[in-house]
Amino acid sequence: MIMLLQINPRSSFSLKYHPLQHAVKTFQTRVKHINGLANKSESKKCSVRCSSESSFLLTNGHSEDLVINRNHKPLSKSTVALAAQDGYSSESELASTSFMQVLNKKCDAFYRLTRPYSCVSIIAALLSVSLLPLQSPADFTPKLIIEAFKCMVPAIMMNNYANAINQLADVHIDKVNKPHLPLACGDFSMGEGLAITIASPLMAVAMGIMLRSPPLVIGFIIWCIVGGAYSIDLPPLLRWKGNPLMAAVTIISMNGLLLLFPFFIHFQKIVLGNPVAFTKPVLFTAAYMVIWNAAIAFVKDIPDVEGDKAFGLRTLPIILGKEKVFSIAVKMMLMAYGGAVLVGAFSPSVLCKLVTMIGHSALAFVLWRQAKTIDLFDNKSVQSFYLFIWKLYYVEFLFVHFLR
Repeated sequence: MIMLLQINPRSSFSLKYHPLQHAVKTFQTRVKHINGLANKSESKKCSVRCSSESSFLLTNGHSEDLVINRNHKPLSKSTVALAAQDGYSSESELASTSFMQVLNKKCDAFYRLTRPYSCVSIIAALLSVSLLPLQSPADFTPKLIIEAFKCMVPAIMMNNYANAINQLADVHIDKVNKPHLPLACGDFSMGEGLAITIASPLMAVAMGIMLRSPPLVIGFIIWCIVGGAYSIDLPPLLRWKGNPLMAAVTIISMNGLLLLFPFFIHFQKIVLGNPVAFTKPVLFTAAYMVIWNAAIAFVKDIPDVEGDKAFGLRTLPIILGKEKVFSIAVKMMLMAYGGAVLVGAFSPSVLCKLVTMIGHSALAFVLWRQAKTIDLFDNKSVQSFYLFIWKLYYVEFLFVHFLR
């Protein structure tokens, strides 16, 4: 096997695969091209010192030497990468690699800023809400499905706005409570966070206008006001985050009622052309959202006690203690499931009765068992439970259609 190495006679480098060198063999040869360029001095020679133990040394003096290793193996990808780091790659390749690294970093930061579990909640809620106004199977048309997906875009933008403005206002607190968030760890600058905060609601309202839906436009404006009032620190009227009651109202509004009523009216009146009528499933969904999102608001603040206390916030876990707040939250969620079982028991449909009663009883048992395993002084354990109750929230958007 013959291997040709092209090197610059003015350079000297040593590449070692093993710290020990034993036998060295030298060969003489001519080098016509060096590093892709013509060698102007053909009279120079290249000496090669090659170890029989997978190591070799290339040196240049007044002669050009060629090193041949009889045990040579093809260059690996890591070796090529090493050569690129040493300056042998083209500037375009380095620029392309740098651009992709920055792009991947920004995409990951945006993913963390949006809090994907809340985006999943929006998708599940809108798919469910779009079906609530249906009065017959004939109402289920491709147009309805398309409209549901159209509505998801501005709703997710409003969710991004709420998350971005909250992280902008709480960047100093998040450095203690949630240092992985993009603004707290520096993956997004404050300017980039501000740009997302401003652009998201503007695009959402613009899409509501494009959809010719007054309910959505009004809902997005209210969403914008409530999200700002929750985060912006302008006492005495704003910064609802520091007030347990107003913090719960904010979570109930943005994660619940603003995802229900504006979109339900949009689908019922604007898309289907029917008069607005709030049915039994809609009213139950509203009650369920109020209770469940209040519980979410309480659990959300439990792992943030240290940072909130350090910055003077008066959240419910600080006032009452972690154990008591956690107990209240779990009891509220069990109460919501109990109400669903009771409503299902009076359903005229046997199928709806069985699905509602058995399904909610099973979910209540799973919730109770999971709550027993939580260590309230381990933030990872509490965060795991927090994400778990979001998953239960998603499931409920399926069960509400059996409350007939």
